[in-house]
Formats: sequence, C-alpha cells, structure tokens
Amino acid sequence: MSMKDIDAHLLQRAFLSAAKGLEAKKEWINELNVFPVPDGDTGTNMTMTIMSAAREVAGIEQPTMENLAKAISSGSLRGARGNSGVILSQLLRGFTKEIKNADKINVTVLANAFVRATETAYKAVMKPKEGTILTVAKGMADKAVELVPQTDDVIEFAEKVIEQGDYVLSQTPEMLPVLKQAGVVDSGGQGLMQVLKGALDGLNGKEVDMTIPASTGAGVSAMTSGKSAAGSSDIETADIKFGYCTEFIINLEKEYTEKDEHEFKAYLESLGDSIVVVSDDDVVKVHVHTNDPGLAIQKALTYGSLSRMKIDNMREEHHERLIQNAEKLAKEQKDQEEREKAEQAKASEEPRKPAGFIAVSVGEGLSEIFRGIGADYIIEGGQTMNPSTEDMLSAIEKVNADVIYILPNNKNIILAAEQAKYLVEDKKIVVVPSRTVPQGITALINFVPDQTPEENLETMKDEMARVKTGQITYAVRNTNIDGMEIHEGDIMGIGDHGMLTVGTGIETVALDSLKAMADEESELVTIYYGSDVKEEDAQALLDKAKEAFPDLEIELQNGGQPIYYYMISVE
Repeated sequence: MSMKDIDAHLLQRAFLSAAKGLEAKKEWINELNVFPVPDGDTGTNMTMTIMSAAREVAGIEQPTMENLAKAISSGSLRGARGNSGVILSQLLRGFTKEIKNADKINVTVLANAFVRATETAYKAVMKPKEGTILTVAKGMADKAVELVPQTDDVIEFAEKVIEQGDYVLSQTPEMLPVLKQAGVVDSGGQGLMQVLKGALDGLNGKEVDMTIPASTGAGVSAMTSGKSAAGSSDIETADIKFGYCTEFIINLEKEYTEKDEHEFKAYLESLGDSIVVVSDDDVVKVHVHTNDPGLAIQKALTYGSLSRMKIDNMREEHHERLIQNAEKLAKEQKDQEEREKAEQAKASEEPRKPAGFIAVSVGEGLSEIFRGIGADYIIEGGQTMNPSTEDMLSAIEKVNADVIYILPNNKNIILAAEQAKYLVEDKKIVVVPSRTVPQGITALINFVPDQTPEENLETMKDEMARVKTGQITYAVRNTNIDGMEIHEGDIMGIGDHGMLTVGTGIETVALDSLKAMADEESELVTIYYGSDVKEEDAQALLDKAKEAFPDLEIELQNGGQPIYYYMISVE
C-alpha cells in the first residue's frame, strides 16, 4: 500500500486507532515496570491520557487539521496522568503544533512534527534521562529527518520510523542499568511504540474497533478500585474472548534459549491473548488469557516444573467484581461529592485567602492529617492512581486563594501538577516537589504566612531534604534491584533512592528499614500504618522500634494507606 499524504479524516482514524492500540496492550506495559511493587501503572496512565484526547477527537463530526490538533492537544494535556502520561501529552502537544496549519500531512510535515514533538517533551522534563520514552522519541525523530529525502510514501516512512523506534527501545536496557537488571525495556517507550503501531494500523485500513468509552466523570475517585476500575471491570462479559486468566512460574530444568522463548510465545499467541513471558535466569513468569489453560500448562512442562499456578474464570469473576466495584464506587463518589460540596460551601462563604493548599493523599488517616495541618483540598490519589492534570485544575478551582501550593507527595505526580500550573491564569500556583507523603506533611507544617511564595518554596524544599522515607510493601515478581535478589511475595523496604532491605516478615523488614535510615542526626520517627495492618501489630512494631532506638522520639499514626503496610518517616 502506498500513500502520499494524510487528510483530516484519515488523521482522525489514525489517532483513534493509536489510542485503541495502546489500550489493548496497557496491562502488558504495566508488567514492564521495573520496580516489583504492586503499582505497575505506566500502561494505565498512558492509556487514560490518550483516551482523554480520543474522546474529544471521536466527537468531531467534521474534522479539520485545526480542530483535530486542538482536541488532541487539549484532551491529552488535561487527561495526563503520571510522568509517562504527561510526557506523552507533551509529545502530542508538540506534534499537533506542527500539523495544525497543514492542509494535508506529507513526509516532510511528519518529520517536522516528530522533531517538534520530541523537543517539546524534552523541555517539559527538568532532568531528562536517557533510556526512557524520551530516548525512543528522539531516535524516531532523527530517523524521520533522515528519511525525508529518501521517500515520499507516508506508509513506508512510518514503517521505517517505527522500525527505528523498536531498535532504540531494545537498547534502553543498555542505557539504564536498572532496566538491564530487571530484564525489561522501558515501559514508557514501549507504550509510545504501541501508539505509533496503532496509528499505522489505522492508516493501513486495518479493521479496528473505534468505539471510545465515555469518561466516568468521576476523576480520580473512579480509580480507587485499582486496576479493575480502569481496566477489566468496564467491559461486558460477552466481550471476554478468552475466559481463563492463567498464570504460573516455570522453574527451568533445561536450557531455555531466545529461540525457545520466541517459540513458546508464538504457541501462547495461538491459544489466547494478554501474553506476558518474562525470563529471569532459571525461572520464567507466564501470564496468558486463554480458553484452554491445560494446553499452556502442558507446553510449559516441557521446559521444567511449575509453581505459583493460578487459573481464574474471568467471566465469573467479572460479575462479582462488577457488583462489588459498582457498590464501592457509588459510595466513594457519594462521599467525594459530599466533601466537595462542603468544601465549596465553606470556600464560598469565606473571603479569598492569601494562601491555600492542595495535597494528594490516599488513606483516610493520611488525609485527615493533611486537613488537620491546613490542607484546603485533598485529591485522592497516589502510587496506584495518579491524578490527572484535569483533577489538579478542578481542585485549584475549588480553593479560594490568591496563591495555591500543590503537594503532589509522589514523584510520579509532580509533572501533572506542573502542567496544571501553566494552565491557570487567575491564581498563582506553587508546586512543592514533595516525592513522599512524609515530605508533604513536613512541607506544609513549615509554611510561614509572612514569607513570599518563593521564600516559602525554598523553606519547604530545605525542610523536605531533611526527611527520609521508607515504604514497606510486597514484591509482585522476581527481579534483582540494587544488588538485592527479590522474589515474588517478598517484603521490601524501599527508600528515597532505592532498596533498603528485603525479607519475608513485615515487622522485620520495617525495623531493618528504620535501621538503614536512622543516623546520629536523626531525632523524630513517625510510623504510618496502612489499611492492611492491625492496630495491635502496629503497636507491637512501635514498641520494638522504641526498644531498638531509645534515643529517638517515635510516633505511631493510622495512615490507612493501601499497598504499603508502613510508611516510615525519619527526620
């Protein structure tokens, strides 16, 4: 197939196909996240970002380059979630700036758009890191410029650009040691490749379901059910093509080459979809949706013995999950609406304040702590549910203050907050780069009303720098990080700059993490226990911590956070 240019109707089709291409692979992309914590969300964040734009694009009945460019840029900017989603939105923003005034898109326009997309995304990241989605984007932009004098065929051009993107992606483990250790490519880069491959499918006329689901309209609260709220629970049972979610680990008992892996993957593809095969030394982790789990298991047994086998009937689970999620979501939405109404009523009754505060938090205990120290508005979110730029803008609108300080409290939320900052004109927005909840609490406590916003930001940064954070959770897969061998189900202590310790007991790992963080200058320790920890177990940890560190002041707080058994702050 040959094609000299792309008109507005074809661009609309290509973009919707790109969005669906990413959506189809989001769980696979989630699996590529390096850290083995139960929060692999790159695929989800990127999908929700592009779907926000796709909904606007799908609603255009008479497409033009200008109205498509506006819809893609605005939709993705407002819907951006997580670092990967924000970077994707910036790539799309730069791309649309270049094409919006074109009558039709030829290879020259495409090449210029790739370059501008990459430049825009690099500018949005304060400290760009190679071996990421940015590197993959730049590799494709460079190839695009190189191809302009060689071909005027858009399809040939796109195929060669994508081929280069796949190559650069395959090299990302050589650029980032952490990827090499985990045996994966960059998840954001993989997401970008799915976007482009989906777009190419659209250009080629491949039959793709272009139905774009409507937004829940519930912002982050719609994500509080975890992955199910953003994924499988919103599909009909009839849409489940392969009924059994099958997972197991192969304990290799003979040589397992790259050829073996390719053949095994090809075999699984003949049985079903949603295939993930991750090899690590002497084990292979397998995930597949199929109607015949027995065939997958029989094939796997030719390579070795099996462990951690799990087969779930997704159709049965879907009905139960649908009911549970609906009930939970309804309650969460109602509670959120009531809180918002109360906060809005309070704000409207009071004169505009000099300063207001927005904090991102998950867990009722942590949210109450933030409210108690002065937060005007809480955005529900965190590691497993990154708020979007739109969520930030909505919160800003509800806070009646001249200067609004945003506390993201997670490194993956800072970019979305920064993006919201540049979209607000009637209020001064200060993004405090808090990477953990304890940092956010410290920053807010140290706000000084008499200081300028610039002075307060510096004060907050200085105080946050004194805070060390340890987070205790469980591993969802086998890997090796920071020289530590980690197995699925292990308990991990994760610090500000990497792994603190790994073990099998929650209390032991928590104490070892505290030992790794505390030093001669440490004075205060705060332990926040999560929703999965009993109060008596938390109290027992507190007693042992006091015994081990008699010179430190140690406090215990009910954080109520999911995922993390404990968050430990050392100051």
